[in-house]
Amino acid sequence: MTSAIEHFSNRLRFETDVSDVHHDLEAATPGLVVVDSRSTEAWNQGHLPGAIHLPTREIAARAATTVPSGSAVVTYCWGPGCNGATRAALEFAKLGYQVKEMIGGYEYWVREGFAVQDRTGEWSRPADDLTAPAGAACGC
Repeated sequence: MTSAIEHFSNRLRFETDVSDVHHDLEAATPGLVVVDSRSTEAWNQGHLPGAIHLPTREIAARAATTVPSGSAVVTYCWGPGCNGATRAALEFAKLGYQVKEMIGGYEYWVREGFAVQDRTGEWSRPADDLTAPAGAACGC
């Protein structure tokens, strides 16, 4: 029992989901910095409004000048089939940042119907009923 409690507590300590990140962005949670760790091409295709672009390979060199010390960092990449956000979170952790990985990534952000931003502005798709209940909140 203790192992299970420790395991799930640690997951919640180091992971967050798209709904919680959306809520925190909407609430303008102080100190929150959302980091898109994907390539420039992926960033240009669309990203979370308010996110900063910092590819994983640049975190060690640029984090100190891009992300204020003491920030609560949330990393994301493409989606559940990619571990880029995990690698990015590890880089931030090595630098001493409080960090969480956004599970589901960009894919689930879009699939839940949240707005994304690109050069043309903000846009969204209808929520996918396989990821978000039609007309209601998840209730998790």
